[in-house]
Amino acid sequence: MPFRLLAAIMFSVASACAVAAQTFPTRPVRIIVPYAPGGAVDTVARTVGGKLSETWGQTVVIENRPGGAANIGTELGARAAPDGHTLLMGTTANGVNLHLMKLTYNFERDLTPISLLDTFYNVLIVHPSFPAQSVKELIALAKAKPNELNYGSSGVASSNHFSGELFNLLAGVQMQHVPYKDANVAMADLLAARLSVYYPSVSGALPHIKSGKVRALGVTGSKRSVAAPQIPTIAETGLPGYVLEPWHGILAPAGTPKALIAKLNKDVVAALHSPEVTKRLLGLGIDNIIGSSPEAFAKFIREQMEKYGKLVKAAGIRQQ
Repeated sequence: MPFRLLAAIMFSVASACAVAAQTFPTRPVRIIVPYAPGGAVDTVARTVGGKLSETWGQTVVIENRPGGAANIGTELGARAAPDGHTLLMGTTANGVNLHLMKLTYNFERDLTPISLLDTFYNVLIVHPSFPAQSVKELIALAKAKPNELNYGSSGVASSNHFSGELFNLLAGVQMQHVPYKDANVAMADLLAARLSVYYPSVSGALPHIKSGKVRALGVTGSKRSVAAPQIPTIAETGLPGYVLEPWHGILAPAGTPKALIAKLNKDVVAALHSPEVTKRLLGLGIDNIIGSSPEAFAKFIREQMEKYGKLVKAAGIRQQ
């Protein structure tokens, strides 16, 4: 093919992509959340999605597709048409799953980063009747009763699963992991005192902490939560070196035009840093609101995959 003809074709394609980005969206946009409604992932998606709906003048539909350790929803996002009208909420699980199970998709290959939205903290909670009043007392109790205590999670590879595994590893204890189908069921069992320990997001636990239905022993972050500054970090109250900060981000299917990714990034970051969205997320316990470039998010994902791979190996977590 003559060079001039090839150049003309490439210019035409680039121009078409630029026009598509300028006119986007042309219909409702769906954001796939690979978890059930009500948890931190869902809350962040609905908060940011609501602002994007105002920006775009189109409905943003939050589509909850829980199950399979976030893989059902993630694969659905990866297989969607690369036109920007289907987006995915990525989470900590996406940096973990490749180390734990055989996947029918490749997260880095089949999805394109748009923006890292935030990192946040989980919180170690127990029922008010539970005997341990602090992290130190929990460690002592777990050592006195090896394999008798348990901790719940919203599923294998969830951030609360790894919050518990990191605690076990650093404290030298063995509390048994009890995976649930979603965060709401795990919380229900903690409230009924059927679980010893749970590590929900600060945002998911705050109403129960404020009502006195649960006791908070420590947050998983490197610093205290703005939304609950009275709760110490796990590191400062009995387990030095403990830090685990889950994340949320937005991605599009691979093959989405670069011009459209640039527009999505610009609009998502603007929505995230709008005063009303920032205020709501901080109030919910989302402490670190970020809004990154696609390139920075891609680098972050690679770092997370490496980090959790090391934790999987060190904790001896079996593949599923």
